[in-house]
Amino acid sequence: MGRQRVEHRPVRRRRPMRAGVLVAGLGLGTCLIGVAGLAAWNAQVVLQAGGPVRETADGFFREVAAGDTDRAYERLCAEARGRWSRTGFDSWVRTPPLVSGYEIVDVSVKTRAGRPRATVVVRLNRDGGGSEERELPVVSEDGGWRVCGDPF
Repeated sequence: MGRQRVEHRPVRRRRPMRAGVLVAGLGLGTCLIGVAGLAAWNAQVVLQAGGPVRETADGFFREVAAGDTDRAYERLCAEARGRWSRTGFDSWVRTPPLVSGYEIVDVSVKTRAGRPRATVVVRLNRDGGGSEERELPVVSEDGGWRVCGDPF
């Protein structure tokens, strides 16, 4: 009896590597599209916020300079209203030297942790001729911008 010769044919394997590369490529593409969309949204928020932030700060200081502390108090964020009562804010604003005028020097809007935040640099003119520059934090809250921090 002779030996039978058995031929071994190489087993054709499917190429899982191609499928893995394809899935990884699609995942990477999706991530890049998401990052680009988020960057575009952030840029849009920052670019469009400069006007409303300036209007909020302008209204706040106009009311403070005019002595209308009730309306100025309404422009404060929830955190600031939690620190000061309406009466306390009124007496704080009316403490000499009073704000007699102001000039908005700069408005800067940035996002931090996905939330827009702004800083307004304002030059305050005081009774008696003195002036000083202050940074006023402004935050997005309840669909609008609110003064949040110590502006004086």
